[in-house]
Amino acid sequence: MPDRGGGPTGPRIRVGRPSRRVRTLLMTLGVLAVLAMAFVMFAGFWTDWLWYRSVGYSSVFTTTLWTKIGLFFVFGLIMAAAVGVNIWLAHRLRPPLSAMSMEQQSLDRYRMAIAPYKKWLLIGITALVGLIAGASAAGQWRTWLMWVNGVPFHQKDPQFHLDVAFFAFDLPWYRFLLGFGFAAAVLSVIAAALTHYLYGGLRITSPGGRATAAATGHLSVLIGIFVALKAVAYWLDRYGLAVKSSDFKATGNWTGLRYVDANAYLPAKTILFCIAVICALLFFATLWRRTWQLPVIGFGLMVLSAILIGGLYPAIVQKFQVQPNEQAKESPYVEKNLEATRKAYGIGGTNVREYPGVSKTQDKTKLRDDVAGAASLRLLDPNIVSPTFQQLQQMKNYYGFPSNLDVDRYKSKDGTAQDTVIGLRELNLDGIPKNNWINDHFRYTHGYGVVAAKGTEADDQGRPKFTESDLPSKGSLGKYEQRIYYGEKTTQYSIVGGPQKEIDYSDDDGEKTTSYRGKSGVNLSNPLNRAAYAVSFGEPQMLYSGAIGEGSRILYNRTPKERVEAVAPWLTIDGDAYPAVVGNRIQWIVDAYTTTNGYPYASRTTLGDTTADSLTAKNNQRAVVAQQNQVNYIRNSVKATVDAYTGDVKLYEWDTKDPVLKTWRKAFPDTVKDKSEISAALMDHLRYPQDLFKVQRELLTRYHVKDAETFLSGSEVWQVPDDPTNQTSSAVPPYYLSMKMPGQKTQDFSLTTSFNPNGRDNLSAFMSVNAEAGTDDYGKIRILKMPSSTTVDGPKQVQSKFNSNEAIAEQIRLLKGGDSEVDYGNLLTVPLDGGLLYVEPVYVKGGGLKYPLLKKVLVTYGNKIAFEDTLDKALNVVFGTADKSPPEPPDKGEKPEKPDKPDKEKPPATGSPDLQKAIDDAQKAIDEGKEALKNDDWEAYGKAQQKLQDALQRAEDAQSKPSGSGDGKGSDGSSDGTDKKPDKDADKGGGDSG
Repeated sequence: MPDRGGGPTGPRIRVGRPSRRVRTLLMTLGVLAVLAMAFVMFAGFWTDWLWYRSVGYSSVFTTTLWTKIGLFFVFGLIMAAAVGVNIWLAHRLRPPLSAMSMEQQSLDRYRMAIAPYKKWLLIGITALVGLIAGASAAGQWRTWLMWVNGVPFHQKDPQFHLDVAFFAFDLPWYRFLLGFGFAAAVLSVIAAALTHYLYGGLRITSPGGRATAAATGHLSVLIGIFVALKAVAYWLDRYGLAVKSSDFKATGNWTGLRYVDANAYLPAKTILFCIAVICALLFFATLWRRTWQLPVIGFGLMVLSAILIGGLYPAIVQKFQVQPNEQAKESPYVEKNLEATRKAYGIGGTNVREYPGVSKTQDKTKLRDDVAGAASLRLLDPNIVSPTFQQLQQMKNYYGFPSNLDVDRYKSKDGTAQDTVIGLRELNLDGIPKNNWINDHFRYTHGYGVVAAKGTEADDQGRPKFTESDLPSKGSLGKYEQRIYYGEKTTQYSIVGGPQKEIDYSDDDGEKTTSYRGKSGVNLSNPLNRAAYAVSFGEPQMLYSGAIGEGSRILYNRTPKERVEAVAPWLTIDGDAYPAVVGNRIQWIVDAYTTTNGYPYASRTTLGDTTADSLTAKNNQRAVVAQQNQVNYIRNSVKATVDAYTGDVKLYEWDTKDPVLKTWRKAFPDTVKDKSEISAALMDHLRYPQDLFKVQRELLTRYHVKDAETFLSGSEVWQVPDDPTNQTSSAVPPYYLSMKMPGQKTQDFSLTTSFNPNGRDNLSAFMSVNAEAGTDDYGKIRILKMPSSTTVDGPKQVQSKFNSNEAIAEQIRLLKGGDSEVDYGNLLTVPLDGGLLYVEPVYVKGGGLKYPLLKKVLVTYGNKIAFEDTLDKALNVVFGTADKSPPEPPDKGEKPEKPDKPDKEKPPATGSPDLQKAIDDAQKAIDEGKEALKNDDWEAYGKAQQKLQDALQRAEDAQSKPSGSGDGKGSDGSSDGTDKKPDKDADKGGGDSG
């Protein structure tokens, strides 16, 4: 018969084992791969340790590390033991003979397959669940440290009369233990049940009993433990009601017990606790009764009770007892929420006083004189003038300023404090002439110098009046270390102090170089350190580069927020660090907060939402690090500093009464210095933080009221207005300025904001906080509440009043001529003699340079509006003491700014020949100015500018002449009450109809 095989019948090739050489090579490669992976893991650990040691906070690293390791091993071993012991026990309790059935015959194959590997399978399963449980437990290191180090608040909750520390520190840890216990019980039940099934202790289709007595007893005990844990959960749920968040139709977000919680849920949880205990005992009783009948009945009753008592009964109480008379039922609980929330957010001492919103003084001259005492009106907006600083003081392309500058106080020559806009000339890697590894990390390593300007003044061209400028910086700040190795824009590593010199700046004499002499950073002279950083940073050049040698140090984690957050991971960091010259050093000052979400009855807030405003929406530079953190207690408990040269981080206690800070100081001893160690020079620059203020103002939109009925009615709910000068439809940011609130004798450096009634644009209140550290009432919040019977213009209405004034609108249109742009600065609000003075700087970005210059100032008080070149002129117009001296022509020796380009089309006539002629003359003057600039003829340019000013003045005068409509406008759009028209006509043209 022919061969019917399926292939060739030739000789078979025998596949032998790999040669010894190949096996050795493969084994060597495997070992090397394992060693490489181990070194990568080691490199991350080693570089972290070196960094913490370099900043002097190695105790933070070790405390955190050992806590994580301890939790990992303890809870990992507990979980592994729980699951492993129950698998082993289920195996030991297997029946000696399995039933004769198809089900058991199928399982025999699996039993035989795993029989040789039972030991290793048990070890693998227990190791896996242990690793998962240990990793989860290690993530709870903060919860553990707060529980073990917690100190009392010495405040009791109003329902259970327990110290607040129980809810803030103890309850979170108990809940973790409970969750871990549930996980261990469930995994043990599953593992034991599968083992019993595999070895015949549980049967699904076999004849006879479905479970052996041993399996019944074993699983009953495990289920009994689960039900017992459920009883503990019911008991803890009682306390959890005090910190439970829920939606409350009358108030929105709500934390704490309401009527239905205290009178339905609380007794229901107690009853369910008792039922669960009884049910657990029934499961344990199966060890003797060997039947699941009673436990199953008990478990069913527990589930039914949870539905009826825990769900249906509270719904009935809410529907038929609370809703028909909600205010009366909820008022006692609302009062508890009001008191707790005000305590938790530090707004309990807020001083609210009535304020008329309208001045009663007829003496305008006195009011004009009182303005200087009321506030130091800051015209330089730190959120707009950064491009101006950049253009005038950048000096080198490899320097730059942040998009938002900062406001601080510095002493002037006469010793008085002066609001100052300040920024650092930080390193800008995008401006390096040639980007390569050496330039980016060795030569261009730092910024250089402080630039500061008076906040209340500008020069005759609208530029800041610098008090510290040039390169190297010089001015009123004296001598200080100007090199900036740590800053907000310094986000990548540098290697300094070695053979490679670093560039400070260059001048006519060539490059000025330096070599870092600070003790910051990690020494790279050690080959092990170099290898570890080469792996961690993915930079193999570090291993062999000749630019690294004796004395080389690597600097990283260089932004102030990064450094403070790393050395104090238990703090929440403010979104804005700011620089100050303290002594002979530049120090970054960082505000840090302690928080918890376990303060009973205090309503929660999301930090990322409440600290958002038009600035964070615009450039994302000012936002709290913990965007989604929900908290219901916050304190500015720590002030931190970061030295811009050495990177030294110092944490200072600020709130000496904060129990959360005391808890963390116990957990991390010697990391936070006492408040008494803050120097007087540093104290002069500390201020009230913006993010805390924004959280407080958001809470005060509802919690400024103190009685429950008003709170529930919602009639006094306020809202933070949108920024009227910004198109983002986001909240107006708070503003720093030195001002005096009614009742105060002197000005304080303050943080201010305003409120609108909910859904309306008029002003409901004005809020300020004393932001000047070291003063007696630092942190005192004052609110001026406007009368509800009359309306006072809010920020949006004031801006609308400005924009709708015809004369002002015409001047704005002319300022926007050509490719120029107009930016509105911060709209400052200042209480003055019962009324409110609004001041807004107007900036123009003209020509190709596109940096803003202060050109005009808008001022309004009562029904008077002014739009003038300077603040003094605007105030004079508003208060009836106008002094309209013509502007001086530019100095011939100084090159003036480029004029704004005119529109291609002439503006339409408004019906007045004089106005049209004035506009035509203005157009002609602009053209003449452009031609003079092309020819570098500064004398002709000055004459053209004078013609332009004269034409604009004639345009204003033409608009102010009486016409058929009786517009009654004064020059510059002001309604100063000096013309002889009747009041009703003056009101029509006053521009106050917004």
